Amino acid sequence: MRFIDAPSPNFDARTAPPDMVLLHYTGMPTGDEALARLRDPEAKVSAHYLIEEDGRAFALVAEERRAWHAGVSFWKGERNLNGVSIGIELVNPGHDWGYRAFPEAQIATLLDLLAGIRERWDVADARIIGHSDVAPDRKIDPGEFFPWKSLAEAGFGLWVEPPPAPGAPLQLGEESTAVFALQAGLTRLGYDCAPSGRYDKATSITITAFQRHWRPERIDGAADGETRARLMALLRAAA
Repeated sequence: MRFIDAPSPNFDARTAPPDMVLLHYTGMPTGDEALARLRDPEAKVSAHYLIEEDGRAFALVAEERRAWHAGVSFWKGERNLNGVSIGIELVNPGHDWGYRAFPEAQIATLLDLLAGIRERWDVADARIIGHSDVAPDRKIDPGEFFPWKSLAEAGFGLWVEPPPAPGAPLQLGEESTAVFALQAGLTRLGYDCAPSGRYDKATSITITAFQRHWRPERIDGAADGETRARLMALLRAAA
């Protein structure tokens, strides 16, 4: 695919090949503003690619280099994920500036880019995730409008739709073996949610991030039966 060269000075050396893709939204009023920030040496942030809403793709940092997009982050026991990830920014004003659906042209370019990345690097479906998954206490992008299902249907990432599973939700303040099992499942999937058996604020934040990705119809931080069923199905799919 064709890229518009827009080099960013904000990168350094990797210590290992990338095996993860992190998806972001820009969260700024315009794509031009986002591109300028990602190239500003004073900002000290960057990504490998930026995709405009009309499908144009900008190359900012070589994949062999470490871009600065993940920040404080965690997935599957690893921290500070810049070193193992490729960061892709999707132009979208985000929740502060008029969050909206991602256009088809933008997603089509993303799919082409992901196909190319997988020709160059070994990236499992379970490691194509969002910024909110690896930093749920800080970030909510790319958000509930991002078409994770469409991505998975095209062969990138995980998506499950198990049969309906009614049940009373586990929620803030509860202590039980069911909460322990929930936290263990979230940890096994990749989240930083050490099992304690107590449904604390950190667990609620993690469930909110999980729902934003895999249960966008309900984003309330309470683990109802459907949320728990999707977690169990994802664990089977990722095995």
